[in-house]
Amino acid sequence: MKNVFLTLLLGFCLTSCIPVKREMTVTVGNFLDFDRTGELVEIDMEEIARRLKLSDTTQIVITDSNGLQVPYQLTYDNRIIFPASVKAGGQAVYAIAAGTPNPFGLIACGRRYPERLDDLAWENDLTAFRAYGPALQARGEKAFGYDVFTKYNTTEPVVEERYAMEVDPQKWERIHELRKTDSQAADELLRSKSYHVDHGNGMDCYAVGATLGGGAAALMDADTLIYPYCYRTCEILDNGPLRFTARLEYTPLTVRGDSGVIETRIISLDAGSYLNKTAVSYSNLKETMPIAVGIVIHDTQGSIAYDKEAGYMTYVDPTTDASGACGKMFMGAAFPKAGWLCNIQPFTEEEKKGIRKGAEGHLLGIGKYSPGETYTYYWGSAWNKAAIKTSEAWGQYMSRYMACVRNPLEVKVND
Repeated sequence: MKNVFLTLLLGFCLTSCIPVKREMTVTVGNFLDFDRTGELVEIDMEEIARRLKLSDTTQIVITDSNGLQVPYQLTYDNRIIFPASVKAGGQAVYAIAAGTPNPFGLIACGRRYPERLDDLAWENDLTAFRAYGPALQARGEKAFGYDVFTKYNTTEPVVEERYAMEVDPQKWERIHELRKTDSQAADELLRSKSYHVDHGNGMDCYAVGATLGGGAAALMDADTLIYPYCYRTCEILDNGPLRFTARLEYTPLTVRGDSGVIETRIISLDAGSYLNKTAVSYSNLKETMPIAVGIVIHDTQGSIAYDKEAGYMTYVDPTTDASGACGKMFMGAAFPKAGWLCNIQPFTEEEKKGIRKGAEGHLLGIGKYSPGETYTYYWGSAWNKAAIKTSEAWGQYMSRYMACVRNPLEVKVND
């Protein structure tokens, strides 16, 4: 009997000493009539830590219904984000547990480039963008809006390499030397390194100039845009692997005689998205004013479309190459709140010949901004040399994107 008791006691001790795997499950529901693939969902990290009794240093692993690990990111505002794929009208279950995750590839990322006049450039697996900085403004150049870099044939980050080639000081020194003796060789070297040339994964073939470019916002005084200048300060809040987020504060604006109005933007780009989410606010603004999101019109032959109910507007841009060799760029902006208006605002002939450098005008999405509010909208681009080939496909993408914004995936943390 004594031996039996010792055996039972030993078995109890061994069993109680085996660590219990703490796990929680999350059910993600899709109430729309189309599949949603790789869409990022969010959960409060504090809730995960509380449910799993995690220490501050404990990592987690997220797996799908097949037991495969899913990449995730802890964001600056303490949210865990991960891509979920859910069939139309269906549900998908994901498990979260303490553990060491597999390495994740970097998808959404960016940085400030002081070596290129303080550009802020960022990208994901589909496209890339930039906003202009204080060094450019100090030179007196007028560049108010967002620029777009096209991307194809790869899902890997490409912007870092493009800048490295573009600003290489030895290259420029060699080009300047060749200009004295062999201008053709100088041009060939310039093309071999320029990000304005497609070297197999995309290029910069979009013209911004003194316009709102690919979707910048501006307050309006009557019909007059109050153009923002270049950002003054930049703070990168998230830098991958799944989301890039930056907070930009802009040079003070003069609004109806008040020179102390300061614009702040929080821009985020998720993996798998052609569109940025942007939240704009203005401090020291004293009254409600119209706010416009603008896409520059370079060619009046480029087709324009908008769907007020669905909440988006689009423009097909001819790119900087009039021959059509650079294809077409599909530009778009979208508005989650109802009540916005779509308007075409042409430039004067004087503007076209001067500061606007041939651009025809703006496609504007106009809403209202009240002091103390945050105005949120979406903007971005696709390229017909990549996955989206037609303006009809781009319109469908924009429509479905806004349907997803207005009907987010339901995330239920299970007991």
